[in-house]
Amino acid sequence: MEGLRNDGRRWNELRRIHCQLSTSSTNADGSSYIEQGFTKVICNVTGPAEPSNRQRVKQDSATVSCEVYFAAFSGTDRIKRGRNDKKVQELQTAIQKTFDSVILTHLFARSEISISIHILSQDGGTLAACINAATLALIDAGIPMSDYVCACTAGQSTSIFDQEGASPDPWLDVNYLEESDIPSLTVVTVGDSEKIVALSMENKVRIERLEAMIAVGISGCARVRGIMDKEVRRYGKEKLEAEGE
Repeated sequence: MEGLRNDGRRWNELRRIHCQLSTSSTNADGSSYIEQGFTKVICNVTGPAEPSNRQRVKQDSATVSCEVYFAAFSGTDRIKRGRNDKKVQELQTAIQKTFDSVILTHLFARSEISISIHILSQDGGTLAACINAATLALIDAGIPMSDYVCACTAGQSTSIFDQEGASPDPWLDVNYLEESDIPSLTVVTVGDSEKIVALSMENKVRIERLEAMIAVGISGCARVRGIMDKEVRRYGKEKLEAEGE
């Protein structure tokens, strides 16, 4: 059908999103699992707790730390990424800075909140899936935040659908194949507002197309928030019913 993308979606359709809270049986204070298309991420959160590195202790607020692990089978390239890998460090820094700005760290002076993310499968939108998984795990751990932190990607489609020089609509929630072929960005917003707390883009794009890409990304974040909020409410209701029995 004309105008459909390689996976059958229209330009403004999200991939299937499945998310769960409290998925880990380890000592984590909060955990989550999320699937966005075929991108699959597990997140564990511990803290607030005694800082593992006393040199980084903040006297008036909590320290937010993040570690990202790629499963060797997560991507098509089968590359084993260590802690010093550039992509790992970029993801860790982006996630740490994002949540440092939205977690109410002033409530937990001289402590540490640790976010541990395991990427099981990569099919585009890895940073967005990591941020969404971390939000759910932090909620499960009872860490106070200003609101939901939601992320989504948008990509500028090529000129294949251009007619008479008109710019085609940006594609929402790009997958791996689209991400490899077209310029894309990741938008991170707080709550149901259009406040952007993080914006990541590694490609070049014409400035007149950037605004449309951001707008599409923001609309995707709002829809992702609705899906996550529905799951949080379902989980909360289920837990209350279980405690009442």
